Amino acid sequence: MFQPVFLKYHYIMKFREKELGIATEAVALKTLGSDSEYAISTDTRTIGEGDIYLPLRGESFDGEKFIEQAIEKGAVGYFTRTGKVFDGAKIVYKVDDTLEAYLKLARFYRTKLNPVTIAITGSSGKTTTKELVYSVMSQKFKTHKTFSNHNNEVGLCQTVLGMAEDTEVLIVEMGMRGLGEIELLSKFAQPDYAIITNAGSAHIGRLGSLDNIAIAKSEIVSHLKENGVLVSHNNPRLQKFAKFSGEKIWYSADNVEVLEQKQGYSKFLYKDNVYELNVEGIYNIENSLSAIEVGYKLGMSYSEICAGLLAYKPIEKRWEVEDIKGFKFINDSYNANPESMKASVSTFIDLYEDPVVVLGNMGELGENEVALHREVGVFLAEKTNAKVKFLTVGNLAGELGDKLIEKGLFVKKFENNEDVSRYILDNVDVGCTIFLKASRSMKFEQIIESIRERN
Repeated sequence: MFQPVFLKYHYIMKFREKELGIATEAVALKTLGSDSEYAISTDTRTIGEGDIYLPLRGESFDGEKFIEQAIEKGAVGYFTRTGKVFDGAKIVYKVDDTLEAYLKLARFYRTKLNPVTIAITGSSGKTTTKELVYSVMSQKFKTHKTFSNHNNEVGLCQTVLGMAEDTEVLIVEMGMRGLGEIELLSKFAQPDYAIITNAGSAHIGRLGSLDNIAIAKSEIVSHLKENGVLVSHNNPRLQKFAKFSGEKIWYSADNVEVLEQKQGYSKFLYKDNVYELNVEGIYNIENSLSAIEVGYKLGMSYSEICAGLLAYKPIEKRWEVEDIKGFKFINDSYNANPESMKASVSTFIDLYEDPVVVLGNMGELGENEVALHREVGVFLAEKTNAKVKFLTVGNLAGELGDKLIEKGLFVKKFENNEDVSRYILDNVDVGCTIFLKASRSMKFEQIIESIRERN
């Protein structure tokens, strides 16, 4: 079961009683019968006077326990699974599942506004791709997107219900922890365009095989509109499992000619047109191709698409550059899997002189986690020159480091972030550029904070 993430979302939309009943197919236990409009709230901490409370539940949380608190704070009514009617409530709707009711409300509102809906998923790069697509679409359309990486069922509802009524393009990011989850998101998003960034080894620990990962990502087309378009990385497994009878566009970095690449800049040729990005890395270029393809499908001009790509800026912990204590840090530790680690580290060591690379464990790789870390080590050993210094944090990253040591490269191993921070301050020359790459669970932001705070 998902774990809800409750945020202080301000929903612009409001629903009439009749719309609430129709949208959620609820049984009305108590109504006012008025034509008034009501906002929906899922959080008693931010609920407003006159709102209707929709209690969600997760593995360790049940919002129904707070219904009375919601009424005390001014809620006019609520949804319930149990059917219990509390004093003070003027509107009560009974549903079998409050999360499903939330999803139905989101679908109702999305259908009512009818924006062009672009859904994005993939093993890696989906949040970056979402930001690139948003940057391009915003050049011509009133565009709304998923906040940060809030890409589960609750995040979908928050995104859709946060749309302004004049939204023309809606971009929703879709994540998953198992089979069937993206199919559910697709069912309630009903996308016009579906983008699959890739199908790599991320989440292989949960899904068991690369085929299952591709199958899970391909679920995004299960409710893609018949006249919609699939825009996908040209991956043999995705071609096999993404069953869609409509238009399909396959893209790949193999179709790109890199004209120039330096720190903070890329220039490339794709389908006879030249584009620029204010970020380095062939994987970032590849992520931008779906934005280009969708832009043209929506009638955007070459100049609009170019302007949108140039306007893109990396978001937090994705190639985030910061100068601290005379060092330049590049923090790319939001997430990591074998494919993204190979791509980002290769880019870094190609573009920066005397580089220092700090690598941490990659998570969710299952029973093959040791072998996959060693595989990355072998790959990087072939790509690396003797000037690169590697620092590893964690037992699995240490396995990666062993493969680098076998090739005679400089490697220091550490058990925790504090120790590697101390080593950097005591042993790394000021002026060096330090690259951080690990899964989020390694909390590599602690390295930066430790160095910033030390005298």
